[in-house]
Amino acid sequence: MSKERNNLLIAASGTGGHIFPALAVSKKVEKDWNINWLGVEQRLDSKFIPRKYNLLTLKLQVPKKNIFLIFQYLNILFSTFNIMKILKEKKINLVFTTGGFISAPTILAAKLLKIPVLIHESNLIPGTVTKYFGFLCEFVLIGFKDTKSYLKNCKTIFTGTPLRSEFYENNSLPEWVPRGKGPLLVVMGGSQGAKVVNEIFHESLKFLIKQNFRIVHITGKNTAKNTLKTKSNNYVQKEFTNQVASLMQNCDLVISRSGAGTINELIQTRKPSILIPYPNSKNNHQEKNAMILSSIGGAILINQDKITKVFFEETLKNIFKFKLQKGKPKYEILDLMKENMKNINSMESTYEIKKLINYFLKEF
Repeated sequence: MSKERNNLLIAASGTGGHIFPALAVSKKVEKDWNINWLGVEQRLDSKFIPRKYNLLTLKLQVPKKNIFLIFQYLNILFSTFNIMKILKEKKINLVFTTGGFISAPTILAAKLLKIPVLIHESNLIPGTVTKYFGFLCEFVLIGFKDTKSYLKNCKTIFTGTPLRSEFYENNSLPEWVPRGKGPLLVVMGGSQGAKVVNEIFHESLKFLIKQNFRIVHITGKNTAKNTLKTKSNNYVQKEFTNQVASLMQNCDLVISRSGAGTINELIQTRKPSILIPYPNSKNNHQEKNAMILSSIGGAILINQDKITKVFFEETLKNIFKFKLQKGKPKYEILDLMKENMKNINSMESTYEIKKLINYFLKEF
């Protein structure tokens, strides 16, 4: 089938939570579609989007709560006209978006030009764009079945949340990860970093090393480099890595924020976790996401305003409290969390989304 008349615009920008699911989908459909990617200047887009997807960027600012907020939103909505030009020039006949503020003007532009739109909502509680603009889309694809109850005016389809292909493969532990017998912790701040998570972790680092933990600490892009020095070979710090799948598959516990992407990666890898939701997420969606896993006993949810050095260390002590059985440590709580994670089903949603996207293919 020729791709000449099948032009797909993917609108995903800003954070890994928006970009990575869209990338997973784009790799599945690129054989059938000419792909153009719409992003925002000076964000993570240029770092992650392959050149073959022809990244087009708009000059927009992330809306921030201040006296100029209304003007920021108006500027975003006015970008609808620029997006309409892009849709016409590239002869786009389908739009796929993953939410975020760039989605609103893209949906409006496509609607005005009568171009169908598919939006994917990965959070349990729908984001602002999905909530208010989802009814304009052909379908709203949802990552969790319960999300449907929040979108009664939309045509929803449960697809799960697409993950990068490496999460569906068996990966060995990266060579740079500390080796040894101690439990392996993976600490992640997300693509943007998590200042409080990193600070609490740094305060407890000496304790963790003393307890013989092996630690991989992914600080995130926007986090200042840690000045703490340690001579331990059991600690590795990185700003970013593209080997998250292999780390999560082979670690004992993940400590992280609770964005929808992370929740789905934990479900796929069936890893227990300590989740510290970002308190300023819209609609408190990170806490709601974390409750999906904490409610089945697969994760421990700690609110940011409740976490302290002592509480954090005691939590880890309890999780990794063990008895020796036949000369090997038996972690009662950790093992129970691992078993509980097996009770939640994962699905390779990229195939489901590919089928929906390819429904709009033009044949000739």
